Order: sequence, then C-alpha cells, then structure tokens
Amino acid sequence: MKQFNIAEAKSRFSELVKLALLGEEVVIARDNKPLLRLTPIAESKKARRPGSAKGQILSIAPDFDDLPPDFKEYV
Repeated sequence: MKQFNIAEAKSRFSELVKLALLGEEVVIARDNKPLLRLTPIAESKKARRPGSAKGQILSIAPDFDDLPPDFKEYV
C-alpha cells in the first residue's frame, strides 16, 4: 500500500492513476489519516444472453452429475 497526502497526490495524480490501474493500492490521506482509496472501476462485462451457447455443447458425460467416489466422505 502506498499512502500520499493530498498535496502530493494532487501533484502526482496521473502517476497515482497509473499505479492504481496496475493493481497497486493507493491511499490518499490528510494529516496521516487515510481518507480514500484510489481504485479502478471494473470494466463492465457484456450482458449474458440466454441461449447464447446453444449448439456449442456437443456432449455431456453420462456421469456428469455423479459424486466422485473420493468425495463421498464429505456428504
């Protein structure tokens, strides 16, 4: 985690944005008290459409839903 005071964050804002986009945790503080965390917004995923995989699944094993023998002790 990297912490920056407000004045320093203001002067190095573009650098802090790059760090946050690379996955670094960037915290902005006032009087050494953390105020906020700079994090990227997750890219929105395409909306799923029902039936979009139709015709792509060729076969499913007959024992697909069976519990593996070594897992029976957990049930």
